[in-house]
Amino acid sequence: MTDNELRLLMADSVQKCHRAVFDKYCNYVYTISLSVLKSCGNREDVEECVSDVFMKIYKHLDNNTDFSDNIKGFIGAVARNTAIDAFRRISTRNSRTAYVDENTINDLKSSDDITENTERKEQSRIILDKIKELGDPDSTIIIQQYYYNRTAKEIAKSISMSAAAVQKRSSRAKQKLRILLTEAGITKEGLI
Repeated sequence: MTDNELRLLMADSVQKCHRAVFDKYCNYVYTISLSVLKSCGNREDVEECVSDVFMKIYKHLDNNTDFSDNIKGFIGAVARNTAIDAFRRISTRNSRTAYVDENTINDLKSSDDITENTERKEQSRIILDKIKELGDPDSTIIIQQYYYNRTAKEIAKSISMSAAAVQKRSSRAKQKLRILLTEAGITKEGLI
């Protein structure tokens, strides 16, 4: 969701804006909250944390007409900080306060960054959706070329085209895809 899309939704209806933000980022916020609270909280605690996160996000959206360009980063930071506060509150409630130093934290850290993995999966889903929007045979050519590392000659054989035609369509499809990805907020250089 881009800054401009948020502005348009907010101008149309605050409720629609809130619903769109919730629908798009609910799983992301839940994953972050669960990763922080899994050792001390139960499902209700995680759900309460997710609710608190969205309350803070909605309050920010309602009070600010100038949204940050990185709404996902903002939401991730709010989710992480709210979950850490909930962790402290739940640990105190359960009388399981633990004092840890930086070395202990480094030992407990997982080698998997859940936030990064979630963002990568979301970006991959968006990219695949945009490739599908290209339609056939362009989407087939791009998928075969970049996901299966097939040559133009191999692709041409499988879709009954000449290798030159495949190269030409690939070039045009990449230009269209760049535009679609930019509109979706994915501007990382070197994707295609």
